[in-house]
Amino acid sequence: MILVLRALGVGDLATAVPALRALRRAHPDRELALAAPAWLAPLVKLIGGVDRHVDAPGLGPLPWTGPAPDLAVNLHGRGPQSHHMLTATRPGRLLAFANPDAGHHDGPPWRADEHEVDRWCRLLAWYGIPTDRTDLALTPPSPGALPGAVTIVHPGAKAPHRRWPAERFAAVARHLTATGHRVVVTGNRAEQRLAQQIAHLAGLPDHAILAGRTDLHHLAALVAHARLLVSGDTGIAHLATAYHTPSVLLFGPVPPAQWGPPPDRTCHEVLWRGPDDGGRADGVPHPALAALDVPDVLAAVERVERRAAVPAPARSPEWLPVG
Repeated sequence: MILVLRALGVGDLATAVPALRALRRAHPDRELALAAPAWLAPLVKLIGGVDRHVDAPGLGPLPWTGPAPDLAVNLHGRGPQSHHMLTATRPGRLLAFANPDAGHHDGPPWRADEHEVDRWCRLLAWYGIPTDRTDLALTPPSPGALPGAVTIVHPGAKAPHRRWPAERFAAVARHLTATGHRVVVTGNRAEQRLAQQIAHLAGLPDHAILAGRTDLHHLAALVAHARLLVSGDTGIAHLATAYHTPSVLLFGPVPPAQWGPPPDRTCHEVLWRGPDDGGRADGVPHPALAALDVPDVLAAVERVERRAAVPAPARSPEWLPVG
């Protein structure tokens, strides 16, 4: 049996999909258990290949009552807390980044500057498990009664300095509506007031406010069948990557080279003006986001939609700043 730890959020789990799939391929006959927060269950089901979901709301003792796993895999972090969580289950072997403080001298060294997808693929490759970093797709849920072909404006993010100003999101939503887009505003329950503010400023009807009205399964369905997503660097952006849904993503303070979509996918447009200052919150919003204005986003929407209509020629992957 294999026990994998990834007790984080939507984007974190989405970026670990290639590593999870690699483990599934390497051990097709073993039970694969994933320790992740219970609220991520809908997303876990969309990944496929996971036999058991163990609730792990964060770093702390795992509610593990089964036999010791043959293999434990730390896709959570560098340790030592996450290492200790897994070693407490007494696995036959631990695959993890080297951390002498956790008593784990095996494994590759941690690198702070690599892309999150590549980090976990490199970990498994070090142990001889081949990976495919492009294997990011999720099973698309049926849209059911949800509106299809909508343009999603998602203004929220965990930290205030990662949120683009509400009035700019509203200006984008107002312009897109005027040019024929069917705009909806999404978010969690804590972001309902923000969504209402943006919808009011943009002149959108109340039924366009979906914040707090969709669980993770329905949010994935909405993104999978959407026309376009406009959001910051947050979990829903990774759903757009998983479903090849055209997106315009506003990054800051963390650069897209660490958390962005594959740079050779033409259906995603990343806006990034730096500086790469390690993510310090020097302002609200962060200067990297404050430097982006409404015309930047609208121009990016035009580019994405133009490329979505006409196949783009092959080009070498490269992260480029805006302007």
